[in-house]
Amino acid sequence: MKNVTHSFVFLAHWPFAGSFGLNTDILATNLINLTVVVGVLIFFGKGVCASCLKDLLDNRKQRILSTIRNSEELRRGTLEQLEKARIRLQKVELEADEYRMNGYSEIEREKENLINATSISLEQLEKSKNETLYFEKQRAMNQVRQRVFQQAVQGALGTLNNCLNTELHFRTIRANIGILGAIEWKR
Repeated sequence: MKNVTHSFVFLAHWPFAGSFGLNTDILATNLINLTVVVGVLIFFGKGVCASCLKDLLDNRKQRILSTIRNSEELRRGTLEQLEKARIRLQKVELEADEYRMNGYSEIEREKENLINATSISLEQLEKSKNETLYFEKQRAMNQVRQRVFQQAVQGALGTLNNCLNTELHFRTIRANIGILGAIEWKR
């Protein structure tokens, strides 16, 4: 306390003109600063009443609370949207998995169908090839038979022409005519 009193006494003894000094006494310096601040507040705050200041503070408090409420509502709305987006993402992922599985199943079905169709086509081609080979073989055999028959007929005609004379010719013709006549008579 002695120091505080001493500080006020020290202030009273300042020279009016002259040098400027640095006060190193912390208590005296704080007291001076507080006195200046209180004086400025009293001087400029004369027109401000306590209820006006209270109203200003209440308005400020209401704006802060309103901003906090708005922020909370926005936060809740954002969280709801985030949850909806997560649910939608899960649905989309499930649908994508389903499409992927259906796609794989469809690919497998198409693969099996293609294999079956190719197998059937190969069987039909094999059958067609075998039939073609059989018909070609039959045709070749018929051609060979025809040639053999023609050669045999030509050989027989040549032999007959060499061996037969006119009388034998007439007897053979008459015998054949008789056979044909007997066949017609039976009918």
